[in-house]
Amino acid sequence: MVTRLGGLALVVLLVAGCGGGGAPPGVELVFRHSRMPGQDDPLPRLLRGFEREHPGVRVTHEPLPWTADVQHQFYVINLEGRAAGFDVLMVDVIWTAEFARAGWLLDLTDRWPAAERGEHFEATVATAMLDGRVWAVPWVMNVGLLYYRSDLLDASGFAPPRSYEELAHQARVVMERAADRRLGGFVWQGRQYEGLVVNVLEELWARGVELVATNGRVLVDLDGAAAALGFRRRLLTDGISPSLVTGADEEQTRREFGAGRAVFLRNWPYARRLFERPTSAVRGRVGVTALPGGGALGGAHLAINRATHHPELAWQLVRFLTSDRAQLAIAEAVGLHPTKPKLLEPALRSIFAAARPRPITPWYQTLSATMQPVFSAAITGVTPPRDALATARLQLEYFLADRWPQ
Repeated sequence: MVTRLGGLALVVLLVAGCGGGGAPPGVELVFRHSRMPGQDDPLPRLLRGFEREHPGVRVTHEPLPWTADVQHQFYVINLEGRAAGFDVLMVDVIWTAEFARAGWLLDLTDRWPAAERGEHFEATVATAMLDGRVWAVPWVMNVGLLYYRSDLLDASGFAPPRSYEELAHQARVVMERAADRRLGGFVWQGRQYEGLVVNVLEELWARGVELVATNGRVLVDLDGAAAALGFRRRLLTDGISPSLVTGADEEQTRREFGAGRAVFLRNWPYARRLFERPTSAVRGRVGVTALPGGGALGGAHLAINRATHHPELAWQLVRFLTSDRAQLAIAEAVGLHPTKPKLLEPALRSIFAAARPRPITPWYQTLSATMQPVFSAAITGVTPPRDALATARLQLEYFLADRWPQ
């Protein structure tokens, strides 16, 4: 989930208002957002708390559709028109640079002290910045994790794998020893969408390969990238990963692993709670560790519409919702993790600290859209990995020429 997270995006619509404490009666703030996961949405309670601290201000909130692409389109249409209909928006970590370059976001550099930025995980702050300026404040954080059946690994004498090759070996051994021949080895997100890009990026990083170099060059190590894609293809042809992977997203793979039909799963942190439900088939038998090479950063930030008529009140809302108490309330209610190490359970701090941002560029949407069919064609056997990647490199180098970094 890109991210689902790879997936979550919120927009705060501030229809009218002014600075906190001095707001005239009848100010209405509209908070438009995608639904929080789970049944216990903490946003109404948080927004009532904001109202109590800002007499005369009323906050309402309405959900956006679940799909990240639809949310992105909603933002682009409204922000491109320079509409002031909403003032604060929650953006996916991969959208901040795009929206900032377009001139849609308010520069928060002078409002957000550098000392406070240091309280957040470094990767979250990096994705809130462009050209040395701050355009958003981290709110919720995701990172790709490796889930594993601890009972099955223990029975074979295995410790959690530290490389994808070791993971494939362990999966094969466990599958061969299993009484249930339907047991799969490694399930991950292979459908042609952003989730596939995230999975391939994590494979590349584990091999020391970058999709985009710091100077904007794409796929400098073409052979290394082809080897990574070839490995993912072999996971499928060798039966380590079931064929369903090529059409699967986060929820499909989560359900497959949660039903006890896989040894390993790559997914976001939200799945941890679901695996420990009383009705879960794998309750008490799931371990979690870092992905080899580190997991991709997911999550979302709060930013302010540059067209807002009420920048100070919008900033106060951003500060309120990104405060320690708000981040803890969200984590407790729905399991979306804080962006500050001090608020995160110790067992996860090192894993989250190793989270890696996807390429931070205003052109990320184009980059991802170009790579999705390339990666899909390679893992499904339609096109040899090196041929597919060579073509994509030519396309992207042409497009990104003189555009990186901006």
